Amino acid sequence: MKIVSLNAWGGRLFEQMSDWLAHEQPDVLCLQEVVYAPGSPSAWLDYRDDGQNLPQRADMLRDILRVLPDHGVTFCPAACGTLWLGERPIPALWGLATFLGPELTVVGQHQGFVHGDFSPAGFGAHPRSRTAHVVRVFHPEEGGVTIGHMHGLRDLNGKMDTPVRGEQARKFATMIQAVQQPGDPVVACGDFNVLPGSETFRVMTRVAPYNLVTLRGYDGTRTSYYPKPQRWADYMLVNGPLKDAAFEVVQTPEISDHCPLVLHTA
Repeated sequence: MKIVSLNAWGGRLFEQMSDWLAHEQPDVLCLQEVVYAPGSPSAWLDYRDDGQNLPQRADMLRDILRVLPDHGVTFCPAACGTLWLGERPIPALWGLATFLGPELTVVGQHQGFVHGDFSPAGFGAHPRSRTAHVVRVFHPEEGGVTIGHMHGLRDLNGKMDTPVRGEQARKFATMIQAVQQPGDPVVACGDFNVLPGSETFRVMTRVAPYNLVTLRGYDGTRTSYYPKPQRWADYMLVNGPLKDAAFEVVQTPEISDHCPLVLHTA
C-alpha cells in the first residue's frame, strides 16, 4: 500500500496538489486542513483571521474525489465557522479527511477529538478543537493494517510541549490501541505541530515508536511557501513491521506549505 499524509493548507495550491495526487494514486490519503462548504457559489472562499486573508478551496472533498474517483472518504470536522466570498459570509466545516482506495476494506475505526469538542458556532480562539481518525483496513495481500492521523493543536506561543499537547498525544495513542489488533503494522501520522524532541513521541512509543522523518535524516517538512525558520510540523510514526519500509518526505513538487509524507508498506 501507498500511504500519504499531507496538510492541505486549505487547498491553496489545489491545482498542483490535484495533479500530484492524480499521478501518485495513493491507496490511503490522510489529509489535514480540509475545508468543506457544500453548495458554495464559488470554488474559492477567503479565511480571515488576525489581519490575514487566505484563499481556501471551498469543497475539497468533492474536488479530490474527482481526482480519486474510486476512493471512499470519511470527513472528520472539528468546527463550523465562517469563510467569505467578498462581504458575503459562507458557513464552512473544517477538519481532516481519510480517503481509502477500492481494494481496502474497513474492519475497524475510531473518530474522536484529541483536543476540545466540535465547535458549531465558529472556529474559536486558539488552541482550537482538533480531531483524529484511526482506521483498521484489510488489504487482500497485506492483511490488517492500522492507520491513524491527527492535526495537532496550534499554540500561538510556539511548538513547545504543553499539558494539552501531552494530553492530545495520549488520546491519539489510546484511539489507535482501541482499533489495532495484535501483529498489525501501525502507522500514526499527520501535522502534529510539535518539535522532534516533544513529549508526543515519548507517548506514542507505545503504539508506533519509530519516527521515520527524523530516523531517515530529514531536517524538516515545510516547503518554500512557509516563511518561518522552524521547519518541523509533520511526522509519520510506525511500529516494528514497518520500520524499514520505503519512506519519503516529498520536497518537489510543492503542493502545500507542508511536504507530503509517503510510505510504502510493502
